[in-house]
Amino acid sequence: MLRIQNIPLPIDGGKGQLKKKAARILGIRPDAIQSLTLARQSIDARKKSDVHYVCTVDVTLADEAKVLSRCRDKNVSLFQPQPYVFPTVRRISPLPPVVVGMGPAGLFAALFLARNGLAPIVLERGRPVEERTADVERFWSIGVLDPSSNVQFGEGGAGTFSDGKLTTGTHDPRISTVFRTLVEAGAPADILYQHKPHIGTDILRNVVKNMRQELLRLGCDVRFGHKLAGLTLRGEAVAGLTVEGPQGPYDLPCDALVLSPGHSARDTFQMLLEAGVPMEQKPFAIGVRIEHRQAALSLAQFGPAWESLPAADYKLACHLPNGRSAFTFCVCPGGQVVAAASEEGRLVTNGMSCRARDGQNINGGFLVGVNPGDLGSDHPLAGVAFQRRWEEAAFQLGGGHYHAPAQTVKDFLARQASKALGALSPTYLPGVTPTDLDRCLPGYVTDTLRGALPVFDRKLHGFAAPDSVLTGVETRSSSPVRILRGENYQSVITGLYPCGEGAGYAGGITSAAVDGIRVAEAVAQG
Repeated sequence: MLRIQNIPLPIDGGKGQLKKKAARILGIRPDAIQSLTLARQSIDARKKSDVHYVCTVDVTLADEAKVLSRCRDKNVSLFQPQPYVFPTVRRISPLPPVVVGMGPAGLFAALFLARNGLAPIVLERGRPVEERTADVERFWSIGVLDPSSNVQFGEGGAGTFSDGKLTTGTHDPRISTVFRTLVEAGAPADILYQHKPHIGTDILRNVVKNMRQELLRLGCDVRFGHKLAGLTLRGEAVAGLTVEGPQGPYDLPCDALVLSPGHSARDTFQMLLEAGVPMEQKPFAIGVRIEHRQAALSLAQFGPAWESLPAADYKLACHLPNGRSAFTFCVCPGGQVVAAASEEGRLVTNGMSCRARDGQNINGGFLVGVNPGDLGSDHPLAGVAFQRRWEEAAFQLGGGHYHAPAQTVKDFLARQASKALGALSPTYLPGVTPTDLDRCLPGYVTDTLRGALPVFDRKLHGFAAPDSVLTGVETRSSSPVRILRGENYQSVITGLYPCGEGAGYAGGITSAAVDGIRVAEAVAQG
């Protein structure tokens, strides 16, 4: 197989035109190409008058060595795919592994264990995705929160109610396996080649359900409404679990626990700390969601061609003279700001997009880093206390009933409370309360956001548009805790495998899924 990189393709071009371009580069006739697979596609919008796709393709030919020997194009190379192979299973314990949490890390850990003959017991404190969706929509409609079934807790994890984006800064070879697994479960095939792949919350919910059905077919015991409540140790090793189920608490023998609780399982963190599980503070971030008109930012990104292209997103960051950094996170083109609380009396925001990304607004996390030195305590859970403080302030400032505090960019920069919002209609439900966001964020955070707005506006015209809306607060961009583990993926407590974003080892759907596979490999070797 030959790989050809950096092929320009007009935005209205198709596979036939791509095949002709590939043949021209190789110096052969198009009909000599036996197969052509799109491996990568991105948008080049550096020149607004010439926006086009840039493609990488894999082609098969009858005599690839001969063609390659006479081709002088540096973008052509021999390519041999390396399929993922799960390591040989060496685990001999008669007990099934136990996986706690059905976010990406837990789902992929459970799936790869089950596919290799180690079908686990899977415990999920929340509900199946169908029931969970109804609970979440009721919360958004009338502001009645179910603490066990919400945007944070339930089958699929927090990523289920997001944009379903799969971009990651990691380069693990397991990523392609993650993507293929998602496609097999119903994700769009274009995630295999798009530069910024995303599934969309509407499609992702069905993908999660299909993965659960495969777990069941493979013999997994999947238990919804069952929460990990305690550990039983024998010496320095896991011997069993205490589980709170619908019929009451029970004991579960266990010598291999894949712990993938998600970044909002604060009661689980507390239980683990009391049980002697080593953990530490880790950096996270706090800020707001910023909401713009999608058309304005797509025009700024792509120029006149924007209507012929997918909805634009953005990724911005800056370091300011005050020593702080601001950045955008989890941008949701054509999406909505969502209520993401998981505790009574505390308000949290996040963002979500459907597959089509066809809403009128775009929103993104607009955040400032928080370091352990900002917390005023060396307690491992000081970050949790910090998050709760500002979530409670946001709940009160919004007036209760999970209405979110909001402010226009114009008023925020002028340091004056918003009395009303402008022409841009915020998408957050159950609703927003115009106010002063300085009352629900640390001063260094609001100062840094004010400093970043004009910097980001120079990078992306319209980012600081006066009637854009800031909605607070976003506190759950990542876990404030890292549950320590060694090179064997285990805690110092033998048989305890901290896993995924909640344990402090991932940052999004893809990296969490990859970490789940890594941990499954480690369990299989145990």
